[in-house]
Amino acid sequence: MAGKSRGEQRIGLLNGFAAYGMWGLVPLFWPLLKPAGAIEILAHRMVWSLAVVGVLLLVMRRWAWAGELLRQPRKLGLITIAAAVITVNWGVYIWAVNSGHVVEASLGYFINPLVTIAMGVLLLKERLRPVQWAAVGVGAAAVLVLTIGYGRPPWISLCLAFSFATYGLVKKKVNLGGLESLAAESTIQFLPALAYLLWLGSRGDATFTAQGPGHAALLAATGVVTAIPLISFGAAAIRVPLSTLGLLQYMAPVFQFLLGIFYFHEAMPAERWAGFALVWLALSLLTFDALRAARRGARALRAAAAAAAAAPGVPGSEAVSPGGTGAEATGIAVVAAGTATEAAGIAADTVGSTGQSGTHPAT
Repeated sequence: MAGKSRGEQRIGLLNGFAAYGMWGLVPLFWPLLKPAGAIEILAHRMVWSLAVVGVLLLVMRRWAWAGELLRQPRKLGLITIAAAVITVNWGVYIWAVNSGHVVEASLGYFINPLVTIAMGVLLLKERLRPVQWAAVGVGAAAVLVLTIGYGRPPWISLCLAFSFATYGLVKKKVNLGGLESLAAESTIQFLPALAYLLWLGSRGDATFTAQGPGHAALLAATGVVTAIPLISFGAAAIRVPLSTLGLLQYMAPVFQFLLGIFYFHEAMPAERWAGFALVWLALSLLTFDALRAARRGARALRAAAAAAAAAPGVPGSEAVSPGGTGAEATGIAVVAAGTATEAAGIAADTVGSTGQSGTHPAT
């Protein structure tokens, strides 16, 4: 049993590395689609994403959720909001990469956990621990330093961070599996995207058929580029703790940051390094606080399990499992600290979805 568990965790880790590695290396892909503009690339991504996830759902025979979703107007409204927000996120990111702002785009995903925490305080009235407040303060100082360094607010980073944090918040409320959620969002995006592509073609400005079959294949591959990392992430989410995914998520902006400097040769003056250093300090504080809270939670659960075992007559004592709940508490603590952000939201959705198919207990 232990060997099987280790094997499952190894598969989960490999899928986690694959997912975040692909997301981290995606800046290498978008420039290949030139001379297509950012909006045309975005429209193709929406159209072909629906095609890819539609085939996957057809093969996996996972359609029951669609009928249930159509009978829930509130959930449909939330998915529409999610589709709109992720459209903004995708469009800004593609434009940023193809316009030479890879480093600034990577900053958006570094500060995303800080934005998530701020939204939790402002919108959900959550209470923060002192270390979390310190991290938010350091993050705000970083934005100020970067504003001075850029000569303007880092609006690309802020737009990406706020749109992604909003997307994660909405997805948590929707509580739909990762693949199903992408299918629903892509369905909403499909008609406007297709209409734009047809309009572009009618003007003779579309590059899909004008730049040869290779270019057309690359544009069609945007659906695969969108779906494959999500599938790998889903495989990781049901096999490794959320705390692990929370740490792995930093792979993507780190890779993007390194690509921006060493591959795209973007400038990094001293004030920009100072701003990034402050962001990394804030994230270090969050990670330290999350791991400390996780250890405390695990100790409390072990103590509760020991107390329950010492009193076998207490109702419900058999339900306490220190082995399973310790890992779960670790994941919850990291999510609460904001280090898992969108990863945690998709992970929770994915676990719930796969639980319906019998792969993992529903949470």
